[in-house]
Amino acid sequence: MNLSQPGGLIRFVIAGILNRDFVLPLSGPPQVDVLGGNLPYAAVGLQIWDETAGLIARVDKDYPLDWLSRFESLGFDLSGIKAVQGPLESRRFLAHADLSTTYTQNPVQHFAARGLTYPQNLLGYQDKDTRSNRTIIPSPQSLQISDIPDTYLEGSAVHICPMDFYSHLLLPAVFRQGQATTITLASDSAYMSPSYWEEIPGLLSDLTAFITTEGEIRNLFQGRQTDLWKMAGELGALGPEFVVIQSASWGYCLLDVHNKKQWVVPDYQSRVVDPTGREDAFAGGFLAGYRKNYDPLEATLWGSIAASLIVEGSGVYFALDAMPGLRDARLLALRELVREVT
Repeated sequence: MNLSQPGGLIRFVIAGILNRDFVLPLSGPPQVDVLGGNLPYAAVGLQIWDETAGLIARVDKDYPLDWLSRFESLGFDLSGIKAVQGPLESRRFLAHADLSTTYTQNPVQHFAARGLTYPQNLLGYQDKDTRSNRTIIPSPQSLQISDIPDTYLEGSAVHICPMDFYSHLLLPAVFRQGQATTITLASDSAYMSPSYWEEIPGLLSDLTAFITTEGEIRNLFQGRQTDLWKMAGELGALGPEFVVIQSASWGYCLLDVHNKKQWVVPDYQSRVVDPTGREDAFAGGFLAGYRKNYDPLEATLWGSIAASLIVEGSGVYFALDAMPGLRDARLLALRELVREVT
């Protein structure tokens, strides 16, 4: 598959990870060795709102790039997908127990518990738990400046999916030197821990929005703070204009740092089949919404709707086949449920 395609000006850029997913959803058949990773789900969240992007990720030479053909046909630019020498572990295992509980280890046990045949392609899989491995040394999957096509530096809006700390430290500064005026970044659990506390300020200084989860922010603030809004305020003081916390109980907590406003945007109540990619689709929708209106509340609404469409089925492309008008109808309904916190 040819990764370079001609096109006009790149407006949006998304950097992240491409995986070969092995998913046990809440209902429905298992998804075995399919397109996955945070990058394509964030791209779908953007596309739900009729936007396309240049995509950046590293893969090994054996990654099935034909899986990305639908993105290519939709107008996404794939010249930032770089095949590198040497092996990269691209397999990802997810077993969903409920909307907020996902297991990433012991796949043999989970397949057996559901009476499913264990996939041969998953033999030898071990989940990489890097939370105790404090390092900013680049890994083979870390993005480098050379991975970014020159045309992508002309993009004005960038989202950076959960990745290693080195990539997260590097990319915002690189894109700020280009034409980017909007940069959103979603945290990674590997560094959202007290051992990284001193490094967090350097991570947040160039961001428009920092997107994290309640579990991750509470883990970062262990012993320092317990109030969710105060935690958001402390991170907001380090540079980002907005802090968004994805909470299983509340939905999305949005802090507008400069205007000192706080909102709660609930999850749109849809039937959850497969939560895979939910947070990533939110981030893609948030970026599209913010660049449309420059309104963080509207952006959060767009993100919530994108997430609601993703979870109703399995697979990266599922949400793109939603009924016409469904997203807009949900947006109108959800807007009535927003609550400002004073």
